Amino acid sequence: MEIKPSYIQISPLLGEIHWKENPSDSLLSMQLGWCDFLQRELGDQILDLRQGFTSVSILWKDVVAHSQFQNKLNTIAIRPLELSNKIWKVPVCYGEGFGKDLETLAKEKKLKVGELIEMHASVAYRIHFFGFLPGFMYLNGLPERLHSPRKAVPERAVPRGSVAIGGSQTGIYPRESPGGWHIIGRTPISLFDGEHNPPVWANSGDRIKFVPISSSEMERLIENPPLPNYK
Repeated sequence: MEIKPSYIQISPLLGEIHWKENPSDSLLSMQLGWCDFLQRELGDQILDLRQGFTSVSILWKDVVAHSQFQNKLNTIAIRPLELSNKIWKVPVCYGEGFGKDLETLAKEKKLKVGELIEMHASVAYRIHFFGFLPGFMYLNGLPERLHSPRKAVPERAVPRGSVAIGGSQTGIYPRESPGGWHIIGRTPISLFDGEHNPPVWANSGDRIKFVPISSSEMERLIENPPLPNYK
């Protein structure tokens, strides 16, 4: 069954397709269907497409194209895209000098450190979209027990590869950056390489599975960063 969206005109050239649904695989499948349709059928009229958890933003080249789209929106039938079966394995060293907030967060959640790690690594997280930084994946699926408000005072420099929790999400910092999420570990894998085409190895619809590794294994992999693999 198609999930019908609404459309919001934000400015003469900018509009947003919006769904009153919680993020889910079925909604993501519909969003990707819309993006595919817009790129195929109206790509020459669009300057930019941006996806969110429950929206697709469209920057139009001119007001005529924008108006025409709004007039025919309710007549467009979209076929949802089938989501990828890829599950990328991402090695993570939890704590041990790489996750400065792990113990504090475990105490706040009334969990043992090992329980928090096991819970965080038990999920195959769905990639919904990219943003914030090049290569930053917006993931869905963090267990509710691990939801945690962002830090009141953000860190000035979160190390590249840091795995963190913020709000109802978990994610990986693709490069050093200010950030307000709770850092629980780090991966040696590079998430973005501008010298490669494409520069990001995963796509929206793929899944991410965190694989705990020891500090000695982490040090070895930092010296020889592995290529990501999937099953």
